[in-house]
This record gives sequence, structure tokens and C-alpha cells, in this order.
Amino acid sequence: MNTRLKKLMKELGEAINGSLSESEQIAQVIAKIKEEGFDIFLVLEATIGFNRRDEEGGQISPELVSTRRKNAEPEFSVNANDIRFLKSLRISVDEAA
Repeated sequence: MNTRLKKLMKELGEAINGSLSESEQIAQVIAKIKEEGFDIFLVLEATIGFNRRDEEGGQISPELVSTRRKNAEPEFSVNANDIRFLKSLRISVDEAA
């Protein structure tokens, strides 16, 4: 994939992220969830397809781009509620890890 397309994809990602973080409706719903006593995190995955047009106006096969990092270590986090739940199931948790 060429560097110009990578730059445009990054701009698209930033634009999507910006529109979500500036959304009053999303902020209101998140606030309601927090008022109910819950922590919240939001993970979105986007798959974007590109078709390169050839010189004669036809299309070449599509190229799919995913935001999921290939061969990347998955993110893992445990909060206090997770630890309490696991302990209630008699599963020991190494809190230093």
C-alpha cells in the first residue's frame, strides 16, 4: 500500500475518532452509564475497502484494510470488579501481573 493512501487512511481514522469523541449524544449516553455506577470503555473496529480504478474506468479487485493489528498482542486489562468476580469463583488472581 502506498504512503499517500496510508496517510489518507490515518486522516480518516482521526476524523472518525474526532466525530465520535465530539458527539454530544454519545457523551450523554456514556454519562448515563457512569451514573448507574458502571465503568465504560468503547472499542470499535472498522474494515475499509478500496477499489483502485484502472485507466479505462474499470475496477481492479478490492483491497480491504482492517484496523485490527495483525500478529499484535491482544490488549488485556482487569479492573477491581473483574478481580472480585474471579475470586468469587475461587479463581486466584496475581494482582501484580
